Amino acid sequence: MTTFGVIGAGAWGTALASTLAGNGPVTLWAREADVVSAINMSRENPVFLPGIMLPAGITATTNLADMAGCDIILLVVPAQHLRAVLASAAIPSTTPLVLCAKGIEAGSHELMVEVARSLVPNPIAILSGPSFAAEVARGLPCAITLACFDTALGERLVAAMARPTFRLYQSDDVVGAEIGGAVKNVLAIACGVVEGAGLGLNARAALIARGFAEMTRFGIARGARAETLAGLSGLGDLVLTCSSENSRNFRLGVGLGRGRAIAELLAGPAVAEGAATAPVLVEAAHAANVEMPICVGVAALLAGAPVRETIGALLARPLKAE
Repeated sequence: MTTFGVIGAGAWGTALASTLAGNGPVTLWAREADVVSAINMSRENPVFLPGIMLPAGITATTNLADMAGCDIILLVVPAQHLRAVLASAAIPSTTPLVLCAKGIEAGSHELMVEVARSLVPNPIAILSGPSFAAEVARGLPCAITLACFDTALGERLVAAMARPTFRLYQSDDVVGAEIGGAVKNVLAIACGVVEGAGLGLNARAALIARGFAEMTRFGIARGARAETLAGLSGLGDLVLTCSSENSRNFRLGVGLGRGRAIAELLAGPAVAEGAATAPVLVEAAHAANVEMPICVGVAALLAGAPVRETIGALLARPLKAE
């Protein structure tokens, strides 16, 4: 029987732990002692995933050393914290790591797999795709990408982690899976702004399509394959997160579109990864000479630019062929 470690007990980490508990025992690490106590005593994560009962096969802990005996470890901490957590985790070097954060590291412009490879020699895979945590935890059908450089390892991870309603599609395009997951968060903020500002469904559809073009340009510049970006971890995740307030990034954009202050919107325990990714993505795109005007607009809004002026500047761009 496979034993799983999940580092990070936010909504997604808790949902993954709940799903994997059907395949084997799960050790779930959380930074917050009250979250650990609630999971172990009441089988619920009231802070990050309230109202969903968790299976008995999950044991929560605040001690990263408890991960040492796990067969597979999933890292579900925010992208900007992955380096610090990996540096302190002391995970055995042969244990496969499945990276579940979606973002690009500030300063280094590194993808999560690049951050991990700079710190540890472990085999690494990426889990990314359209997956609202609450739906996964409730056992509703979900299909996402597991990307791994090593095809044999990918096959073993898929076999160990898949569930009847948790379908994993294997890929060897790690860069593509990472970029799709990172860029879609920024574009989800933009779609939320469209919703919050009352610009209509036509505008949202146009933004998704043009945003996907930006994602594809940047992904190809970084070595991704276009077909990966058109799959679950790219277009699939983009459509999901740009269409519902279940997405934290979309909700953030809605608040911005309605004129709320960014500090107020970012307060609270849940993390909207797109807020940290947007300025880093713009820097990385500039360095790669890739044009991403929607993402530039999102970064400007997060830095305090007025909504109407930012939207007006996008609409005033020169007309060109698609």
